[in-house]
Amino acid sequence: MMAHPVRAAWRAASDRLGRETAAYARSALWPDLDRVRGRLAGFLGVAPGEVALCRNATEGLRALILGYRPLRAGEAVVTADLDYDAMVALMASLAHQRGARHVRIALPEPATRQSLIDAYAAVLERERRVRLLLLTQVSHRTGLVLPVAEIVALARVHGADCIVDAAHGVGQLAMPVARFGADFVGFNCHKWIGAPLGTAGFFIREGRLDDIAEDPAAGTAPSDRIDDRVHPATLDWAAWLALASALDLVEAMGPAAREDRLRALRSRWVEALRGLDGLEILTPEDPVLHAGITSFRIRGRVRPEENAAIARELLDRHRILTVMRPGPARGACVRVTPALASSEPDVDALVTALPALVERWRS
Repeated sequence: MMAHPVRAAWRAASDRLGRETAAYARSALWPDLDRVRGRLAGFLGVAPGEVALCRNATEGLRALILGYRPLRAGEAVVTADLDYDAMVALMASLAHQRGARHVRIALPEPATRQSLIDAYAAVLERERRVRLLLLTQVSHRTGLVLPVAEIVALARVHGADCIVDAAHGVGQLAMPVARFGADFVGFNCHKWIGAPLGTAGFFIREGRLDDIAEDPAAGTAPSDRIDDRVHPATLDWAAWLALASALDLVEAMGPAAREDRLRALRSRWVEALRGLDGLEILTPEDPVLHAGITSFRIRGRVRPEENAAIARELLDRHRILTVMRPGPARGACVRVTPALASSEPDVDALVTALPALVERWRS
C-alpha cells in the first residue's frame, strides 16, 4: 500500500514526464534515476554500482539465474519446496540448458534454525558437485524466514554459490542485503517498501559481475555495467522516481520499528490461536524464523482446493483477505499477511473467526 507522500511523488513524476516528454527523458531523467539508485543502495547497505533497477523480483532473479555462467554439465542446482514457483522453474531451466541436475529438497516442518541449516548441509554433503542454491529469505508460502547468512557461509565452504530471493524480505525485515553474505540477490520495492508497482532491483557483489551474462538485448560485447544484465526497455519511470519518497518514509519510520510492528500484528493472532485444536500454525515461535507473514493449515485439509475454500470463506463471511498457498511438501495452507496499515481490530477479527471455521472444517 502506497502512503500519501509516495502517491504524491508518483503523480508529480508522471505529470513531469507527460509534460516534458523526451526533453526530460533525454536529459535530467538519468541523473535523477542515478540518485534513486544511490538511495536504494544506501538502504541496502551496498555500493551503487552493485545494484540495478528493474520492474519486479522475477525479472531481476531471471537475469541472475539464467545468466549464471559458472554452472557446468554434471553439476547440480538446488531448490526447496518453499521457494517461489517461477524461481524454481528458472533454476530447472538453467539446469536443463547446461546439462546439470536439478535437486529438490523439502524443508522441515515444523522447523528450527538448526534443522534448516542441517537440511542444506545434508544436500551439500549428499549430492555431488552442487554449484548453485536458490534461497528464499522469506517464503511466500508460509512466511518462514531462512537463516540466509549461515546457509550462504555453509555453501561457500562447499564451493557453491547462492542466489537469494528477497522479494518478501526487503522492507519486511530490517536486515540489510549486505549482511546476507550472498553475491547475488533479487528483491521487490513494491511489496514491503511501499513504492509503486514496477519497482524492484537486484544485487551483484563487486568482483562477481562477469559471472552473470549480459542480457542479449544489451548487445554481444562484454560489459562492466550491471545494468546490462537486464533490459527492461521503456518502463514506468515515474514509479522509479517515486521510490526515493518510499525510502524516505521507511527510514523515517525506522526499518526495525516497521519489522517490530509487523511481528506484533502476527503474534497477536498466532499467540491467541496457537493452542486451538485442529489448527496448525506453520511458522515457528523462534523470532528469527518469522516476520509478519504466517500461514495456517486445518489439520487434515491439505488439498489446494480445500484451502482455497477456507480463504474464500474468510473473505465472504468475515471480510478477511487471506491467500491459499500450495507447494509445501506436507500440503497446501492459507497465508495471513498483515500490512503496516492493518489494525489490532483487523487481527482480532481473524481470532474471532477462526475457531468456528476450524470446527466446521474438522467435522
